[in-house]
Amino acid sequence: MEFPLRGPASLLNVATMRYGCDMHNYDFAIVGAGLVGSAIAYGLSSKGYSVAIIDEGDVAFRASRGNFGLVWVQGKGFDKPRYSEWSMRSAELWYGFSEELSNLTGISPHYQSPGGVHLYYDKKEMDSGRKKLDYINKETGGKFDYKTLDRDSLKELIPEVGKSVVGATWSHWDGHANPLLLLKSLHAGLNHYKVKIFTGDKVHAIKQDNGGFSVDGKSGKISAGRVVLAAGLANKDLAKFVGLKAPVSPNRGEILVTEKMRPLLNLPTTFLRQTNEGTVLMGDSHEDVGFDDGTDSSIMSNIASRAVRALPALEDARVVRAWGALRVMTPDGYPIYQESEMCPGAFVVCCHSGVTLAAAHSKLLTEWISGSDKPREIDDFISERFYV
Repeated sequence: MEFPLRGPASLLNVATMRYGCDMHNYDFAIVGAGLVGSAIAYGLSSKGYSVAIIDEGDVAFRASRGNFGLVWVQGKGFDKPRYSEWSMRSAELWYGFSEELSNLTGISPHYQSPGGVHLYYDKKEMDSGRKKLDYINKETGGKFDYKTLDRDSLKELIPEVGKSVVGATWSHWDGHANPLLLLKSLHAGLNHYKVKIFTGDKVHAIKQDNGGFSVDGKSGKISAGRVVLAAGLANKDLAKFVGLKAPVSPNRGEILVTEKMRPLLNLPTTFLRQTNEGTVLMGDSHEDVGFDDGTDSSIMSNIASRAVRALPALEDARVVRAWGALRVMTPDGYPIYQESEMCPGAFVVCCHSGVTLAAAHSKLLTEWISGSDKPREIDDFISERFYV
């Protein structure tokens, strides 16, 4: 028997009709408690749905905990402008999303939106970058606007910028947040809405069950009307249970963190940002090393060298932490948002921009997952594009 999903009340009634009062019956089961899964679970639970999260625990690759923390639009979607539009929609929602989390939980994600700059060391490279941004602006109907900064204009924003930097592009769409505090705030919100999180629980089967789904793991069978796979790199295997494909692979990025320093950057760049605590983060490496989430001294040296060229004041700074983390990458770098045709009500979500898209995932994606039309900006981001 099929039950239509028309809103929180009817979903809860369906759960009662189908399963009685068993505590393992939910409107939604989310697999993965990182930034993507938590944002979706938070959005659904705040709309009144009952939600359970199944999370593998600290044995999983924690991309959310290794995140650089940018809320970034500039340059995204050069060959797929709808991704630019999706990123902009999320950026538009981020301030309200951050305020909502802060007011509800008392934990601020420390979101700041002063705009962001992409620094250039070469004029030809800068011209090429501007052409790409012009194209994005044209394809989005003039919505993505930006400014070109020569060296003198850039020095007004970053007085201590290095001499080898020839200029930059600036976009008001860009900002940054603390990814750890964002995750902590989301989890506090999940607690507020009484979302049940099953931790240390590896999913070993997902089956259709009387119009809904059963998710089998260490905690036993969890029954839900709908299921969302948001487990990062684990989605590749999990998607097969519901007739979907998730061709994701790891891509490592390394980050260095300095000691607390005097104010040097009042806005983020693509590879440098200063936190509200005063530390400076340096990063943006892209390494094809499989599932190795360690660090490489030569890569760290290159990251540090580029950072010092951009901001010479970093030359004598002490690096106090460094780590590697694995991005969740599809073959073309763009997300996958898809509902299963074989198992309607089962969804897969794969992306590597969990901070930037957190607001869209919480506010917009959850409308589609709970029964509304799919946002037009992400309509084409299905896995079939890789198999034509």
